[in-house]
Amino acid sequence: MHAVETTLPVTRVDAWAVNTAHCQAHYQIVAEAEPDVLCRVLNYFALQFLTPRQVSVSRDVDVLNIQIVLDGLSWHRAQVIGEKIRNLISVCSLDVWTPDALGAGVQMAVAR
Repeated sequence: MHAVETTLPVTRVDAWAVNTAHCQAHYQIVAEAEPDVLCRVLNYFALQFLTPRQVSVSRDVDVLNIQIVLDGLSWHRAQVIGEKIRNLISVCSLDVWTPDALGAGVQMAVAR
């Protein structure tokens, strides 16, 4: 028996924005309070081999307020993931922004 060494990449390469600097993305999601919503939202990051820096969830009657902070992805990739999350049937609204964009903060607001 021989041990096989594997090294996993720290971050997945963004093929569409190879030369783009990585940023910190902040997601604010409002979704219906269903038992599987949080798992479905976080799965979009897991599929990209991304681990959030911070996740915060609070329930307010029939909705979940989800805040996610993530490092190590391009702004383009942050927007693509945001669009995929927005397409979940239970998601009511989604905002994603980065404080890194020249100190002004770029924001993409998406609501149904």
